[in-house]
Amino acid sequence: MSTVPAAGALPYRLIATDLDGTLLRSDESVSRRTRDALAAATAAGAAHIVVTGRAVPWTRHILDDLGYDGLAVCGQGAQVYDAGAHRLLTSVTLDRQLAGVALAKIESEVGPLHLAASRDGLDGDVLVGPGYAVTGTLPATPFTDASDLWSAPLNKIYIQHPELSDDELAEAARQAAGGFVTVAMAGAGIVELLPLGLSKATGLSLAARRLGLKAAETIAFGDMPNDIPMFAWAAHGVAMANAHPDLRAVADEVTSSNEDDGIAEILERFLS
Repeated sequence: MSTVPAAGALPYRLIATDLDGTLLRSDESVSRRTRDALAAATAAGAAHIVVTGRAVPWTRHILDDLGYDGLAVCGQGAQVYDAGAHRLLTSVTLDRQLAGVALAKIESEVGPLHLAASRDGLDGDVLVGPGYAVTGTLPATPFTDASDLWSAPLNKIYIQHPELSDDELAEAARQAAGGFVTVAMAGAGIVELLPLGLSKATGLSLAARRLGLKAAETIAFGDMPNDIPMFAWAAHGVAMANAHPDLRAVADEVTSSNEDDGIAEILERFLS
């Protein structure tokens, strides 16, 4: 755990923010107060990097709306995206053979799963199978033939279970297939299978290196267990008031919720 920095200074050169439940309010907007606080921080010399579980196709419209032209870490660390140039700088794909083995092992323990998958690339589709519930109104392509799931490179597979909670499903998946894939819980109804060893910290470290910045200069904001590796990497981790208990347990401090400008609250304290 780090110590809480004093007011009146900006002790971090890199501000890493998750999107959903953190930077974004429930209507996917960013408040004027939070926009102004981030603008003041960047004017004071800090860099801001968005670090999200969403792959680029589900992130790009939000970044464009914000006028964000820096680097973004997408796909749970799989992609480093240059938002200003609309260019994918790095991309890590899921070994489909290992993913198939992992799915078989999980289903042998918990029964049939509802599946979705995120295809690689700037315009990769999100494929959604029967029974899978997509959060919000994000674009997705239905599939019914399981072979479609494996026909192109993937960043991740999403899994849902008709009875198990997200926490129960994530734990069962780790127990059954943790040697084949990384299991991440990124939000309500969002349990993901990723390339083994991949996390938000992986992508954030790559993006920071491109900017000449280090973990010791980083403050990170998040709300879900998939942010735990990012908190472990950064010098200071701030959980939102609405954060999952597992993330709050490892945070250096807790701020107000995403609906109540929790990011701005911290940045304004440093800059006041």
